[in-house]
Amino acid sequence: MHYRGMIAVAVGRRVLWQPAHRGTTVASLLVVTLIAFENMGVATAMPTLVPALAGQALYSWPFTAFLVASVVATVLAGRLCDRRGPSLALVAGPGVFLAGLVLCGAATNMALLLAGRVLQGLGSGTVLVAVSLLIALVYTDRERPVMYAANAAAWVLPAVVGPSVAGLVTEHLGWRWVFLGLVPLAALGLALLVPVARRLGPPAASQPRRAEPPAADSRRTAPPQAPPQRRAGIPAALGAAFGVAALTWAAQHPSPVAIGYGAAGLVALGFALRRLLPPGTVTARAGLPTVVAARALLGGAFAGMEAYLPLTMTEVHGYSPALAGLPLTVSALGWSAASALQGRYPDWSRETALRLGFALVTGSLVLFAFVARPEVPGWLAFVACVAGGAGMGTGYPAITLLLYRFSPVAERGYHTSAMQLGDWVGSALTVGFGGVLLGLLASEGAPSNAVVVLATVLAALALLGVLITRRWPTQG
Repeated sequence: MHYRGMIAVAVGRRVLWQPAHRGTTVASLLVVTLIAFENMGVATAMPTLVPALAGQALYSWPFTAFLVASVVATVLAGRLCDRRGPSLALVAGPGVFLAGLVLCGAATNMALLLAGRVLQGLGSGTVLVAVSLLIALVYTDRERPVMYAANAAAWVLPAVVGPSVAGLVTEHLGWRWVFLGLVPLAALGLALLVPVARRLGPPAASQPRRAEPPAADSRRTAPPQAPPQRRAGIPAALGAAFGVAALTWAAQHPSPVAIGYGAAGLVALGFALRRLLPPGTVTARAGLPTVVAARALLGGAFAGMEAYLPLTMTEVHGYSPALAGLPLTVSALGWSAASALQGRYPDWSRETALRLGFALVTGSLVLFAFVARPEVPGWLAFVACVAGGAGMGTGYPAITLLLYRFSPVAERGYHTSAMQLGDWVGSALTVGFGGVLLGLLASEGAPSNAVVVLATVLAALALLGVLITRRWPTQG
């Protein structure tokens, strides 16, 4: 077993760093790492920068603006990539993100800061879709797990040190350098992606030139040649953005009025998703719809725990703010380790891996429900986060691999954006549901009752994921 593991590591390194892949590997991982650092660092700097710009009344808007812009960009980037290939998105995304960094760092008022956050959201959403498609084009089915493991590792360092580094930068250099400090690296990432994008060429020429043998488990799940899917357009993208923004804002600012615009946002989101998700996603029809539904369930269930675990550790178990975030750091390490493990074994059944991921997340959420009770020791949260992180690191790469097996090449952009959108919508709904429970059953100072209910519902969602992924189409 040890010998086989050493061979797998050597193969993984050869996949990432062989001459044909080296530029793609470096450029994509650098860009992903920068986006991760920005995501982790902005929350740390926000308590300082918002008062500095006299924007206390708009404290949540920098996050909301980023989220809304990301939703729009994700949908439109998928459409653009299907029509013209990912080349343009690979260059435009980092360029817009870079412009957002500069504008935020130079902002003299909240209006400019929000404009910068919109640009960052547009760039981030575009990059995530384009890089995912780039991996599908450049790497074969057997090679992709290695790259997905590297992508997961690219999020670990920002998750572990990002908040601390951002705090030190904010304290000693000023909050502006949380944004401006990333500008040179973002420019480097853009420069590295330009030759990668040029080599891809037009969509018809973007496919790998070498033959791509099917993975062992792909023979059991024949990618059906589905009819053309409904096309996502600007109205649907804007409807989804409004829906996510309204639900997020309503959850953050509970009031009778919030119930009204939250309900309106939910209706708008429902209509938009009819065009933005593959038919059958809500009912988890076997095949591609199940893959997209699985991403929404898995991402939403885990996001709910991430959002309310620090509050639980602080208010229920008396942890300091610094210590309350440590379980989430542990979950990031578990995520990376599990992703690296699946990358070593390209012939693993991805259907089984996805079910295992859901099972691990289910177990972690059951533990989270116990942690929410004051009589249960707080250290159990670390066990829950290890299991949850391992489940995400096992399940997410499996979802992406299955998506590209089931998706026709001409519609991979559409399906990639649907997968990412499902993740964000699922997360927004579960986090918002937690806020509603907090207002109805408990309070921020005593959240135990609400968190127990939330964790139980989230565990049920993850268990549903185990059930819906038990049946896949087979070759006939």
